[in-house]
Amino acid sequence: MAILGLKIDVDTYWGMKNGVPCLLQTLKEYKLKGTFFLSIGPDNSGRAVLQLIKNPLFLKKMMRTNAVALYGWKTALYGTLLPAPMIALSFPQIVKEIIAAGHEVQFHAWDHRRWQDELPDKSENWIQEWFAKGIAGFEKLTGKKPTAFGAPSWIIDDRVLKIIKAYNCDYLSCTRAKAPFIHEIGNILEIPSDLPCFEEIEAQKGVSIISELIKDGKTHVLPVHAEVEGGIFQNQFRELLEKALSIGIEVVPLKEIKEKLDIKTLPRRKYKMELLPGRHSACAV
Repeated sequence: MAILGLKIDVDTYWGMKNGVPCLLQTLKEYKLKGTFFLSIGPDNSGRAVLQLIKNPLFLKKMMRTNAVALYGWKTALYGTLLPAPMIALSFPQIVKEIIAAGHEVQFHAWDHRRWQDELPDKSENWIQEWFAKGIAGFEKLTGKKPTAFGAPSWIIDDRVLKIIKAYNCDYLSCTRAKAPFIHEIGNILEIPSDLPCFEEIEAQKGVSIISELIKDGKTHVLPVHAEVEGGIFQNQFRELLEKALSIGIEVVPLKEIKEKLDIKTLPRRKYKMELLPGRHSACAV
């Protein structure tokens, strides 16, 4: 049976407060489950202003996606002119609601913005502390350790894979590869996001583009963002789900994809960093 995995990243305070409840309602209506990857700590989204200066592609993305409507004007000031609020830690009740609804919950980030913009310049000690803070916060919210990690903006390096190995994750979802594989570094299962994000393509074309890609009868993973599909693109997300269900595609959380995989047959691969269409910085592929 064709399968569509839902990898739902929560990157911001706005996304946790507004986008997640919207997504929970949508998934409830369609009787579907997904995997929520939570950002736990501070929302430093306002620091993205530095990217507007350094990276013309980032400015182009912000204009194309109507960033103010997408994230709200306060988000653009968090961590600069406004204090950085905690993301998931600010909403323990919403985390409980995700779990109570039967969705998979996993670890996405401590400080998403810092990782996304500064990882190559940070020390190994900084990365270790980032994981320690994030996973401690995750345990506080859920009462258990995460069993998977999805890197912010699909950005990783060799140090990250060596450090995350110590946390004994069942799988990672840190790349935009075309199919599951085993990381050469760390020997860890990777369940990648192989489909494009809505914000990487024109919203009106997104439904037709993605629905065409999933007609091949194979397993796919759709990267969803609480700020996007739980915000201004929620109607397009609903339309895509309806199309997938209408042609008999099974929509599942990533843990169910893992359970269906024959790990012994998967290839071992080394990731590489590559700039994908519609993105402003390189992803692991």
